[in-house]
Amino acid sequence: MTTVCCPGSFDPITYGHLDIIQRASKQFEHVVVLVTVNKSKKAMFTPEERMVLIRECVHDLPNVTVDHWEGLLVDYTSKHGITAMVKGLRSGLDYEYEKPMAQANSKLTGVETFFLLTSPAYGYISSSIAKEVSLLGGDANGMLPDNVLAALERKRDALT
Repeated sequence: MTTVCCPGSFDPITYGHLDIIQRASKQFEHVVVLVTVNKSKKAMFTPEERMVLIRECVHDLPNVTVDHWEGLLVDYTSKHGITAMVKGLRSGLDYEYEKPMAQANSKLTGVETFFLLTSPAYGYISSSIAKEVSLLGGDANGMLPDNVLAALERKRDALT
Protein backbone atom coordinates (compact mmCIF):
# COMPACT_ATOMS: atom_id res chain seq x y z
CA MET A 1 0.00 0.00 0.00
CA THR A 2 1.36 3.41 -0.97
CA THR A 3 1.09 5.76 1.98
CA VAL A 4 2.10 9.40 1.81
CA CYS A 5 2.24 12.02 4.50
CA CYS A 6 0.79 15.54 4.11
CA PRO A 7 2.50 17.42 6.95
CA GLY A 8 1.70 20.90 8.20
CA SER A 9 0.81 22.96 11.20
CA PHE A 10 -2.78 23.44 9.91
CA ASP A 11 -3.43 26.26 12.39
CA PRO A 12 -6.15 26.18 11.13
CA ILE A 13 -6.78 24.04 8.06
CA THR A 14 -7.83 26.10 5.03
CA TYR A 15 -9.50 25.38 1.71
CA GLY A 16 -6.01 25.45 0.18
CA HIS A 17 -4.90 22.64 2.49
CA LEU A 18 -8.04 20.66 1.72
CA ASP A 19 -7.44 21.07 -2.01
CA ILE A 20 -4.01 19.44 -1.67
CA ILE A 21 -5.30 16.67 0.62
CA GLN A 22 -8.24 15.83 -1.67
CA ARG A 23 -6.03 15.74 -4.75
CA ALA A 24 -3.40 13.60 -3.00
CA SER A 25 -6.13 11.19 -1.88
CA LYS A 26 -6.95 10.56 -5.56
CA GLN A 27 -3.32 9.75 -6.41
CA PHE A 28 -2.22 7.64 -3.43
CA GLU A 29 -3.78 4.70 -1.62
CA HIS A 30 -3.46 6.24 1.84
CA VAL A 31 -2.81 9.82 2.96
CA VAL A 32 -1.81 10.70 6.50
CA VAL A 33 -2.52 14.33 7.31
CA LEU A 34 0.14 14.99 9.91
CA VAL A 35 -0.35 17.87 12.33
CA THR A 36 3.10 19.12 13.25
CA VAL A 37 4.22 21.68 15.78
CA ASN A 38 6.14 24.71 14.54
CA LYS A 39 7.77 26.11 17.66
CA SER A 40 8.59 29.37 15.86
CA LYS A 41 4.87 30.14 15.47
CA LYS A 42 2.36 30.92 18.22
CA ALA A 43 -0.50 28.51 17.61
CA MET A 44 -4.12 29.50 18.05
CA PHE A 45 -5.40 25.91 18.18
CA THR A 46 -3.94 22.99 20.11
CA PRO A 47 -2.77 20.01 18.05
CA GLU A 48 -5.78 18.07 19.34
CA GLU A 49 -8.20 20.81 18.25
CA ARG A 50 -6.57 20.92 14.81
CA MET A 51 -6.89 17.15 14.47
CA VAL A 52 -10.60 17.28 15.28
CA LEU A 53 -11.20 20.08 12.76
CA ILE A 54 -9.28 18.22 10.06
CA ARG A 55 -11.13 14.96 10.73
CA GLU A 56 -14.42 16.80 10.36
CA CYS A 57 -13.23 18.18 7.01
CA VAL A 58 -11.97 14.87 5.56
CA HIS A 59 -14.64 12.53 6.94
CA ASP A 60 -15.79 11.77 3.38
CA LEU A 61 -12.30 10.66 2.26
CA PRO A 62 -11.98 7.04 3.43
CA ASN A 63 -8.28 6.76 2.57
CA VAL A 64 -7.27 9.80 4.65
CA THR A 65 -6.30 9.61 8.32
CA VAL A 66 -5.07 12.29 10.71
CA ASP A 67 -2.17 12.02 13.14
CA HIS A 68 0.08 14.30 15.22
CA TRP A 69 3.85 14.51 15.63
CA GLU A 70 6.15 16.84 17.56
CA GLY A 71 9.57 15.57 16.52
CA LEU A 72 11.53 15.46 13.30
CA LEU A 73 9.26 14.76 10.38
CA VAL A 74 11.61 12.12 8.98
CA ASP A 75 11.46 10.26 12.30
CA TYR A 76 7.69 9.95 11.83
CA THR A 77 7.98 8.79 8.24
CA SER A 78 10.68 6.25 9.14
CA LYS A 79 8.73 4.94 12.13
CA HIS A 80 5.62 4.42 10.00
CA GLY A 81 7.30 3.15 6.82
CA ILE A 82 6.26 6.20 4.80
CA THR A 83 8.56 6.89 1.87
CA ALA A 84 6.94 10.02 0.43
CA MET A 85 5.42 13.34 1.45
CA VAL A 86 3.06 15.66 -0.41
CA LYS A 87 3.34 19.41 0.04
CA GLY A 88 1.36 22.22 -1.55
CA LEU A 89 2.96 25.19 -3.24
CA ARG A 90 1.20 28.53 -3.65
CA SER A 91 4.11 30.37 -5.23
CA GLY A 92 7.80 30.34 -5.98
CA LEU A 93 8.42 31.62 -2.46
CA ASP A 94 6.87 28.44 -1.06
CA TYR A 95 9.13 26.40 -3.34
CA GLU A 96 12.24 28.26 -2.19
CA TYR A 97 11.23 27.60 1.44
CA GLU A 98 10.31 23.93 0.91
CA LYS A 99 13.13 22.86 -1.43
CA PRO A 100 15.99 22.75 1.13
CA MET A 101 13.76 20.91 3.61
CA ALA A 102 12.84 18.35 0.96
CA GLN A 103 16.51 17.90 0.10
CA ALA A 104 17.49 17.55 3.77
CA ASN A 105 14.71 15.03 4.39
CA SER A 106 15.83 13.00 1.37
CA LYS A 107 19.44 13.09 2.53
CA LEU A 108 18.48 12.03 6.07
CA THR A 109 16.21 9.08 5.24
CA GLY A 110 15.57 8.90 1.51
CA VAL A 111 11.98 10.13 1.85
CA GLU A 112 10.76 11.81 -1.35
CA THR A 113 8.73 15.01 -1.45
CA PHE A 114 6.06 15.56 -4.11
CA PHE A 115 4.92 19.12 -4.69
CA LEU A 116 1.39 19.92 -5.83
CA LEU A 117 0.57 23.38 -7.08
CA THR A 118 -2.34 24.89 -5.22
CA SER A 119 -5.41 25.46 -7.37
CA PRO A 120 -5.57 29.12 -8.46
CA ALA A 121 -8.77 29.67 -6.48
CA TYR A 122 -6.87 29.05 -3.23
CA GLY A 123 -3.45 30.48 -4.03
CA TYR A 124 -3.88 33.55 -1.84
CA ILE A 125 -5.08 31.68 1.24
CA SER A 126 -2.90 30.92 4.25
CA SER A 127 -3.76 30.08 7.82
CA SER A 128 -2.06 33.30 8.92
CA ILE A 129 -4.12 35.47 6.57
CA ALA A 130 -7.37 33.76 7.56
CA LYS A 131 -6.60 34.23 11.27
CA GLU A 132 -5.67 37.87 10.81
CA VAL A 133 -8.78 38.64 8.79
CA SER A 134 -11.00 37.01 11.41
CA LEU A 135 -9.21 38.49 14.43
CA LEU A 136 -9.54 41.97 12.95
CA GLY A 137 -13.28 41.49 12.44
CA GLY A 138 -13.20 40.67 8.74
CA ASP A 139 -15.00 37.89 6.94
CA ALA A 140 -12.80 34.81 6.42
CA ASN A 141 -15.66 32.97 4.71
CA GLY A 142 -14.34 31.34 1.55
CA MET A 143 -10.92 30.78 3.10
CA LEU A 144 -11.96 28.22 5.70
CA PRO A 145 -14.47 25.38 5.86
CA ASP A 146 -17.58 26.22 7.90
CA ASN A 147 -16.58 24.14 10.95
CA VAL A 148 -13.15 25.78 11.03
CA LEU A 149 -14.56 29.27 10.55
CA ALA A 150 -16.94 28.70 13.47
CA ALA A 151 -14.10 27.44 15.69
CA LEU A 152 -11.95 30.44 14.75
CA GLU A 153 -14.78 32.84 15.54
CA ARG A 154 -15.24 31.19 18.95
CA LYS A 155 -11.51 31.65 19.64
CA ARG A 156 -11.71 35.27 18.49
CA ASP A 157 -14.74 35.95 20.70
CA ALA A 158 -12.99 34.39 23.70
CA LEU A 159 -10.08 36.79 23.20
CA THR A 160 -12.26 39.91 23.23
